[in-house]
Amino acid sequence: MELLYEKETYSIISAAMAVHNELGCGFLEAIYHEALEMEFVSRAIPYRREIQIAVYYKGEKLSKYYIADFVCYEKIVLELKAISKLIAEHQAQTMNYLKATNLRLGLLLNFGNTKLEHKRIIYG
Repeated sequence: MELLYEKETYSIISAAMAVHNELGCGFLEAIYHEALEMEFVSRAIPYRREIQIAVYYKGEKLSKYYIADFVCYEKIVLELKAISKLIAEHQAQTMNYLKATNLRLGLLLNFGNTKLEHKRIIYG
């Protein structure tokens, strides 16, 4: 069985592992954002950073919006964390990004442990 966007997911996670191997854990999330962006550039991974995602209620656009850390390949939402442990709320946050964008795959990456933690989140 083939995973959704398997090649692209592998490329993103490989880039994140390179960042984690170089920096380790313990830095602020913003440091990992910048380092991962540099890694995406060096690997020619297409991305957009800190994307505003509109949210609608009963067909009307709300004034508040989400900001996704990255959207890669125009089809994968990427949410970064630098915390000791991922919890259900982090997965729910990524799922809400997927709902708002109508994209199907989200990756949740946590740089806060001695080993990079990653989760695939599928919508729809």
